[in-house]
Amino acid sequence: MNTKKKTLNLVLTALFTAIIVLMAFSPLGYIPLGVINATIIHIPVIIGAIFLGPGTGAFLGFVFGLTSFIKSTVTPSTVSAFVFSPVLAASQFGISGVFKSAFICFVPRILVGVFPYYIFVLIKKLSSGNGSKVKIAVLDAIISLIAFAGLSQLLGRQMKSGSVVLAVVISAAIFAALMIISVRNDSGVIGYAYAGLTGALTNTLLVMPSIYILYAEAYAKATNVAQNALLGVIIGIIGFNGVIEAVLAAVIVSAVSGALVHVTPTYAVRKASKNLRQPA
Repeated sequence: MNTKKKTLNLVLTALFTAIIVLMAFSPLGYIPLGVINATIIHIPVIIGAIFLGPGTGAFLGFVFGLTSFIKSTVTPSTVSAFVFSPVLAASQFGISGVFKSAFICFVPRILVGVFPYYIFVLIKKLSSGNGSKVKIAVLDAIISLIAFAGLSQLLGRQMKSGSVVLAVVISAAIFAALMIISVRNDSGVIGYAYAGLTGALTNTLLVMPSIYILYAEAYAKATNVAQNALLGVIIGIIGFNGVIEAVLAAVIVSAVSGALVHVTPTYAVRKASKNLRQPA
């Protein structure tokens, strides 16, 4: 790698790190959607993974986790802040709390910077060659069905009637959006969208179940939820917040990456180019 490329990588790493810190400690990291605030702090981590590789993506994910740790420890906004703070957990649960909270705080966020890169590469391969449109359409349908399952579970708990219809409408909208992206026949855009989905879902699907497995009783008590109802609450958060954050991530990652690729190629392209230059 020449000096110019190394410098650009360092600049981008520093830029993404600064954006993560800024978003974590300001309202910029959240989008208010009425009853919830959807987090978008993971988006710089995902984009960093696409353009700088899974190694740098893991580092950016660690920074994301570190900001959660600092914020939860120094300025805890809820009584359940111990979930993301090994320091607070240690004072309440001893040494076991340190390991539990460290896992929840750091491991999912580090993986947010790893999984999207490999999904991006996979989608690029699936969206090229014979039958690519069929493969992507099937994948779009699977994602939409998963969204329907999550939404129907959540809405069924909140609405006496019409929950299935609303879940169908939202899931159909997600499928339509994915298909619109897919029919453009741009493997890069499709890859960006699925990388965004993967990163957001990695965060949600690892953090919330980990809280339930490691801190069910303590978390239920801290949030004033009956322990036997906690699983339903967790599923609801995954089904509602998770879907919304995944869709937002898909849209924003696609838009930003589509612009950034004109400045620097993705890590996968640079890696392939480097391999081609190596003698057999």
